[in-house]
Amino acid sequence: MTTLSELKELIHKNFDIDPATLSVDAPLSDYGLDSLSLAELLFVIEDHFHLDFAEVPKDVGTLGALARLIDSQRLSQAA
Repeated sequence: MTTLSELKELIHKNFDIDPATLSVDAPLSDYGLDSLSLAELLFVIEDHFHLDFAEVPKDVGTLGALARLIDSQRLSQAA
């Protein structure tokens, strides 16, 4: 399973958004995820992927950007 598909499932499970409607490049705010929801999602992501985001870049506003951040963090931890 790819990071992107795992993210879609996490968003579906936690925010009841149909994964088929999630676009990689659309702003997460298009799906009703505000800053509080995004913070909640980041906690879920940290638990799911066993990551610790010390600081999240401001440009993580799309599903694709979030997937790239997760993949980058996972590579850093593996090194």
